[in-house]
Amino acid sequence: VRTLEGHGNSVWSVCFSPDGRQVASGSWDRTVRLWDPETGACVKTLEVHGTSSRVKSVCFSPDGRLVASCNCDSADATARLWLLV
Repeated sequence: VRTLEGHGNSVWSVCFSPDGRQVASGSWDRTVRLWDPETGACVKTLEVHGTSSRVKSVCFSPDGRLVASCNCDSADATARLWLLV
């Protein structure tokens, strides 16, 4: 069991990449973080939804090259796609 620590608020979504080599987490701290599941280290932080939007959901594309995120605030009301290559 490994604990992934670093978000500044509640985590609402977590998913593994298709190859299992990364984990993405989305938080109400307005970030998506990418983690190494072997070490538990945060390898990248995406500040994705402005100053008032909280990330509600994240997922990888089937090929693992993109991460999609969406928020739960009506002020922004967007989904974002992030190229990871």
